[in-house]
Amino acid sequence: MAFQKYISDAFSDLHNKLKAGKGEYEGADPEDADEYLAHNIFFVPEKARWQYLQDRAKKPDIGKLLDEAMDAIEKINASLKGILPKIYADPELNKQRLGELIDLIGTIGFNQDGHKAKDLLGRVYEYFLGQFADAEGKKGGQFWTPVIIVKLLVEMLEPYNGRRKKRLMTEFPLTKR
Repeated sequence: MAFQKYISDAFSDLHNKLKAGKGEYEGADPEDADEYLAHNIFFVPEKARWQYLQDRAKKPDIGKLLDEAMDAIEKINASLKGILPKIYADPELNKQRLGELIDLIGTIGFNQDGHKAKDLLGRVYEYFLGQFADAEGKKGGQFWTPVIIVKLLVEMLEPYNGRRKKRLMTEFPLTKR
């Protein structure tokens, strides 16, 4: 659902610009999927937009609406075909909790000033992965490296464009053959 919120926020941001029709967006159709494709943004059909879903989060059929939203997004965005989960209509899933989760995720502003959307989405993913690893113990976390260790490794390796390479070339020059 966090991914769905992310693409919906990106869509809404461009949708508002297209709707205003100023500058480079003059004459653009905000409901034309090609307008979004041109900006590498997924088109989100009306009934799959986050605000539409959040307005219905407390309804008992929210699971069905979420599954239908995922289907609609996949139908119009071929690269997402078969990727999005359609598990929310499961009768075992607590729909009240699902609605609360939608409201919680709705507070995340992926397109707000000061937020780098991709970084924020990564942090959300990292958080949930960490929670899973903690809940499952060693078995669940065996493929997960804590963030602090990743940062340490990155600092040690210095994967900056050219910097590491230049230092290695200076310390271990290749002779001409």
